[in-house]
Amino acid sequence: MLVEGAVLDAEGARPSYVRIAHGMVVETGVIGTDSTRGKERKIHGIVTPSPVNGHTHLGDAVSTREPPNVSFSELVAPPSGYKFRILAEAKPGAKRRAMRAALDRMRHEGIAGTIDFREEGEPGVRELRRAAEGTGVHVVILGRPVGRPRESAEVERILEVADGIGLSSSREESAEVRQEVAAVCRAKRKFYALHASEEVREPPDAYLDPRPDLLVHLTCAEPSDLEQVRDAGTSIAVCPRSNALFGRRPLLGAMERVGNRVLIGTDNAMLQSPSIWRELEFAYVTSRLFHEPASAMFLARAALVEPWRWLGQEERGHLVAGGPAAPLVFRLPPDDPAYQIVTRATEHLMVPAARHAAPITDAESVGESDE
Repeated sequence: MLVEGAVLDAEGARPSYVRIAHGMVVETGVIGTDSTRGKERKIHGIVTPSPVNGHTHLGDAVSTREPPNVSFSELVAPPSGYKFRILAEAKPGAKRRAMRAALDRMRHEGIAGTIDFREEGEPGVRELRRAAEGTGVHVVILGRPVGRPRESAEVERILEVADGIGLSSSREESAEVRQEVAAVCRAKRKFYALHASEEVREPPDAYLDPRPDLLVHLTCAEPSDLEQVRDAGTSIAVCPRSNALFGRRPLLGAMERVGNRVLIGTDNAMLQSPSIWRELEFAYVTSRLFHEPASAMFLARAALVEPWRWLGQEERGHLVAGGPAAPLVFRLPPDDPAYQIVTRATEHLMVPAARHAAPITDAESVGESDE
């Protein structure tokens, strides 16, 4: 396949042709200089790296009814919020099927990976690992201990099967616990992350000591807080649709001005779909609604570039011949690629040959038990 139009990747946006074979980039360059001599299928559009969903809670996809109209704490706070009651009542097989369905949707939308905060301790991590098998979506799992008081042995067990630890917040975990968890994660070269300043403003010293690899939300943070996060070298995952349900929003314009490294995610699967394209459009529109606009390029990078850098796979955000990036092709006008991708992209505009292909496994075709 030969695409003429524009490329949007870690190097920015630029006119280019891209030749794709077997789902990988094999040639790029100035339009009109390709080697195909008119013998290959040609389309016009925009080529991007495959995005990563920067923050999900896929376990609660098992909840299929409209959540009750209650406070934030009553809905999602551990250990007795609505979400955690749903998780406790659901059978393992039902949760696996729900998580697999969410991952299948991501695959069909071209999403290459997701960074998931998985509750329910070691069993919760193992359930998501099993659900992800054969989906073609790379799942980075940040598990969460369930024992009270926190036990070092449980953290060790989780880290044997998870990619790191994702804690609830500094308000719910003591400094001693956070120090211990971060130290174990560092020793094992795993990620340490937590939610911060989501419901109320928290002093940055509380969530930056010990320094996390990733902070989620910061909807109640002040611009000076964002500067401290930047100076600490910590990335931020924002989830505008989820925040809006509780009357809050991330300061996207301020994050761009300050120079924060930002990922964008879809948060709780029981609240909205895991569509990164819907999230991008909502983020763009609402940043203008509140007169704090974030640029389309900033938001595009939050889905297509910054997650790969955070994962230590920065090359997957660069579309170069022979590189590891999995390209997506959109039938969109190439004049302003970032704006088009952020406000127009959907799976319906993706060229089918560029979608991720993943085999249907026996478990998908015949179902599985609830056990």
